[in-house]
Amino acid sequence: MSKRFTAGAVATAAVLALTAASLGVPASAAPSTSRTFTVVAEDGVAADTAVAAIRAAGGTVVSSSDEVGMFQVTSDRADFASRAAAAPTLIGAAEQKAIGRKPKLDRVEQEHLLTASAAAGAAARRGATMDPLDDKLWGLEMIRADRARKVEPGDRRVTVGVLDTGVDASNPDIAPNFNWALSRNFAPDRTDVDGPCEVPSCLDAVGTDDGGHGTHVAGTIGAAANGFGLSGVAPNVSLVELKGGQDSGYFFLDPVVNALVYAGRSGIDVVNMSFYVDPWLYNCTANPADSPEAQAEQRAIVKAMKRALVFAHNKGVTLVGALGNNNEDLGAPRTDTSSPDYGADPYPRPIDNNSCWDLPAEGPHVIGVSSVGPSGKKADYSNYGTEQISVAAPGGWFRDGFGTDAFRTDANMILSSYPKHVLQEEGSVDADGNIVAGFEESVFKQCKANGECGYYTYLHGTSMASPHAAGVAALIVSRYGKPQGRGGFGMSPDQVEQHLYRTAAEHACPEPRLQQYRNEGRDETYDAYCAGGLNFNGFYGYGIVDAYAAVKTPLKPNARP
Repeated sequence: MSKRFTAGAVATAAVLALTAASLGVPASAAPSTSRTFTVVAEDGVAADTAVAAIRAAGGTVVSSSDEVGMFQVTSDRADFASRAAAAPTLIGAAEQKAIGRKPKLDRVEQEHLLTASAAAGAAARRGATMDPLDDKLWGLEMIRADRARKVEPGDRRVTVGVLDTGVDASNPDIAPNFNWALSRNFAPDRTDVDGPCEVPSCLDAVGTDDGGHGTHVAGTIGAAANGFGLSGVAPNVSLVELKGGQDSGYFFLDPVVNALVYAGRSGIDVVNMSFYVDPWLYNCTANPADSPEAQAEQRAIVKAMKRALVFAHNKGVTLVGALGNNNEDLGAPRTDTSSPDYGADPYPRPIDNNSCWDLPAEGPHVIGVSSVGPSGKKADYSNYGTEQISVAAPGGWFRDGFGTDAFRTDANMILSSYPKHVLQEEGSVDADGNIVAGFEESVFKQCKANGECGYYTYLHGTSMASPHAAGVAALIVSRYGKPQGRGGFGMSPDQVEQHLYRTAAEHACPEPRLQQYRNEGRDETYDAYCAGGLNFNGFYGYGIVDAYAAVKTPLKPNARP
């Protein structure tokens, strides 16, 4: 997931008609005294009633998403949020300031760039390769995706939504599988966080990614097996960009909710969510440490996200999410000292597990994925816990392999596609498109005879684990899905989830169950206790996803697509 998805990785313009105009007023056009809010109505409240309450509180409705009772509102009243929270028909108002982010240089995902690494490590871990760089994809081998594709490489009719920072469709490994017709951008540029808009509408064209995170995720899910670059878990499925993050890496509530609603409306089969919701590490309904206004804001976020997740699920979307990179048991959260992480100074917040949620990982119908390194050991940064985990998957771990030559090497991480211009901004590729000296083992360039090139780099995090699981889910739909509706194709997300769990490779807790990471240079805050048995435990859930078993094992007789 990013930042924490980083891995940890994680939040905004409601929409009835999915057009640029309905996606919100560009920040550059908004009056200096006006602020924008996301307002969520109480359960069962009619849209007209909610709009009347918003107006009475001093707001103007810009757009709405009826499926989840969410409204985008502008107001120049300094007390609008408190007035909205006091209205009996409204849950609250969340100001549209950054509530999630995937930093440009992530402390978890790009740890190898923040610390001095040893050497490249073992570059080739396998024998016969598929695409030229596939010998570096130990994750494909771990989940047996290299064998699975000989049985089921994916069906073009199966669509996987990448709800992230965008997708660079110019990459030769992404281009063959990119679905231009379904892809959408839900996150217009905001000049306060993104800088000047590149286009007059402030809505970047689909097929672009100024953050890089989404392109990396997309490549792991479904990079084409075309004899070029590298390949993904499900190399024949269709990739759909659902841009919910800003160019700067921030995420807002509205774009995420609108993307989920759109996915449900449009018949997307699988959506990967490698992000988390900020400015609150946990969104709580009534934390005594928070002000009444902050409590109402968090209640609105929780309600909108849960409604959107349920809506998408009920429309046939299999939801896959990263558990996060906060090295924390999600069932026994620590005191939060990092929130809010935007707009105000953080303060200590004791977290009640029964009334606080890390979203979307802890949301309804989300398949939560933890991260393991090449050794199969839970990565030190990965969240865990029997309450929220579903499965584990390769997410990479730079510090894996203590005592071997592989320790602290880039090859322990996940290699995938990445936009050239982002690598140039990060300093690993020069203005001419060449890899800068010193980055030859962490960045790769592949070019065709016609001069068309693709770029690839290493990241690690639960953001990288989740797309491995999403790719397996897409293979399950490809293998066992059935025609649905008017020319549609798909499979019940409940059945996808059941089959994913049933075919995962069981992995017992390590001994001792209390794992410490002192050899890897981590302090006691990284200590993690693995509860549970072989069939299900807090580190691995039902096991490490297994693509080959997923496409070879018949569905249960009572399982209906």
